[in-house]
Amino acid sequence: MTPSTTMIADPHGTAAPARGPDPTPRSPVTGGFLVLAGILLVALNLRAAITGLGALLDEVRTGLALSGVVAGLVTTLPALAFALFGALTPRLVRRYAAPRVLVAAMLALALGQLLRVTTGSGVVFLLHSALALAGIAVGNILLPMLVKQHFPHRIGLVTGAYSMTMTVGATAAAAAAVPVAHTFGSWRAGLAVWAGLALAAVLPWVPLARRARAAGPRPTPATDAPDPRRIRPGRTRLGWAMGLYFGTQALGAYAVMGWLAQLFRDAGFRAGDAGLLLAAVTALGVPIAMLMPTLAGRLRSLRPVILALSTAMLLAYLGLAVAPHDGALLWAALLAVGQSSFPLVLAVIGLRARTAEGTVALSAFTQSVGYLIAALGPLLVGVLYGATGGWTVPIGFLLAALAVQTAAGMVIARPRFVEDER
Repeated sequence: MTPSTTMIADPHGTAAPARGPDPTPRSPVTGGFLVLAGILLVALNLRAAITGLGALLDEVRTGLALSGVVAGLVTTLPALAFALFGALTPRLVRRYAAPRVLVAAMLALALGQLLRVTTGSGVVFLLHSALALAGIAVGNILLPMLVKQHFPHRIGLVTGAYSMTMTVGATAAAAAAVPVAHTFGSWRAGLAVWAGLALAAVLPWVPLARRARAAGPRPTPATDAPDPRRIRPGRTRLGWAMGLYFGTQALGAYAVMGWLAQLFRDAGFRAGDAGLLLAAVTALGVPIAMLMPTLAGRLRSLRPVILALSTAMLLAYLGLAVAPHDGALLWAALLAVGQSSFPLVLAVIGLRARTAEGTVALSAFTQSVGYLIAALGPLLVGVLYGATGGWTVPIGFLLAALAVQTAAGMVIARPRFVEDER
């Protein structure tokens, strides 16, 4: 199989030809609808296994007699697994075609979800959950690369579509896990059902994986194509800025998702109303998740967008500190706007690399560093809240993280490519 000419998009939305290996033969079906369907189905799975567990955490703790330490590991495990297994993904892609890697990832996700509900041991539950999360971690890294490879002229649009699908999957799992568990009389059923969704995500990738296997081993990149082993984002200013931006925005998002309902309850809201306010942040974020990557693909500089998102978060945090009850709906709306930095940075991963190889390297580094930072968010907010008995200091910590996020955002806002900084 010889290298083929592909088109890559620059940050301004234009395209230019570039030489590089294309391990998957293109056709109107495999290169278009089937790939898009596969991307969306994978995205639907990337948070369902986590939010479904979050909704049933009390039942799982009781059923498995989890200690406080193990229960804490359950909530921290996703970010740690995303960092660890995400960092290994570029090696897999160098050895195997991306469709084959995705098939294995979704099978691992399905198997992990099924195995973890068959055990009575908390430690074994954690190990099987780690297997499921490994599949999610690989999907996290590969989707930006696949968008870049198959939809170079529609990076923003397709990234927005899969970001929105990811949010829908997370919301649906959180909402349905408890009713499913009650229907079947066990929390195990409420968790196991999502394995079927992972198996469905395998189906579009099977014919693509077969084509890649029939084409033989991955070709050695042409001399004029970047060698992915020499693309090391950790040695570039752009790579670290991407990791810091991704990590600090995720830190804030994880902290908000973990503690916002408690903040509203402390402000005088009933438990049900506090939960609805938290759900409003997610619901309002769905259409914004579709819009933000598309906007990013059309702008020469992202500074106005990044500053606008940081301003929304700043106003939300200050409002929560000063008037959490009276302005609750406004703060929830501003949080929804500010947290659209997540779909934005997913699109920027594709816009800051010239090639698919550069995209997967930047994606792996950005998300691995980012999720390590994000894992600190709920933990530190909880420690500060417990130590002070109020929300002034925890919100001050989130404001400091927002300042770092904004500074990193100014670096990634300017058009540049990770391959050029090697």
